[in-house]
Amino acid sequence: MGKRINKYLSELGYCSRREADRLIAANRVTINYELPELGTKIYEGDIVRVDGKVVDTTNEFVYLILNKPKGITSTTDQSDKTNIIDFMNYPKRIFHVGRLDKDSEGLIIMTNDGDIVNKILRSNNDHEKEYIVTVDKKVTKEFIRNMAKGVPILDTITKPCRVEQINVNTFRIILTEGLNRQIRRMCTHFGYQVTKLKRIRIMNLRLDIAKGEYRELTKEERNVLFKQLKYSIMTEEASK
Repeated sequence: MGKRINKYLSELGYCSRREADRLIAANRVTINYELPELGTKIYEGDIVRVDGKVVDTTNEFVYLILNKPKGITSTTDQSDKTNIIDFMNYPKRIFHVGRLDKDSEGLIIMTNDGDIVNKILRSNNDHEKEYIVTVDKKVTKEFIRNMAKGVPILDTITKPCRVEQINVNTFRIILTEGLNRQIRRMCTHFGYQVTKLKRIRIMNLRLDIAKGEYRELTKEERNVLFKQLKYSIMTEEASK
């Protein structure tokens, strides 16, 4: 039985399924020297190349967390001088799970396991992401209450979330979705501007390293993470 080319590249750890679709659409992928279509299947004995190079089928998965500094962009596009790949300079091909915008900092997962991207990011799986946010004026009880119950942004209403005040202008927020610049847009809706945004947790993974550093997940962290992801739904559209 064949396997879709984007799933094949994802399972090998080459890239996420969504990125694989981009490569195929850009005619950068060949199967037996022929250009495939989206959805083309791979069969035993087929030779897959990306940019003319045979895809390594012996790649081992790596799972890292990085404390991303402000000013680094969550992109694998190396034409962007602030891209996260050149910043890390990791010896294997890896990519980011979700994004932190350039002006934000904190925990981001880096891996070469394409399927973990889908499972973590799909909002229906309700996987938590925790942030510490500082804004430009006093945080009120009304603001906290309104943020928690859902905010109209990007032609939708954000899912209810947990929000608690830390001090005069800082609060903690725990989301189970990841819309584009979600927290910043939520704050803007109520007349607040974010001055600092730091992600400190994704699911069971907590930020415990200095800014700019990265480390491998421990065996215990991997075991807990994979257990939490075991029944997560996957989607080819999750890794946006």
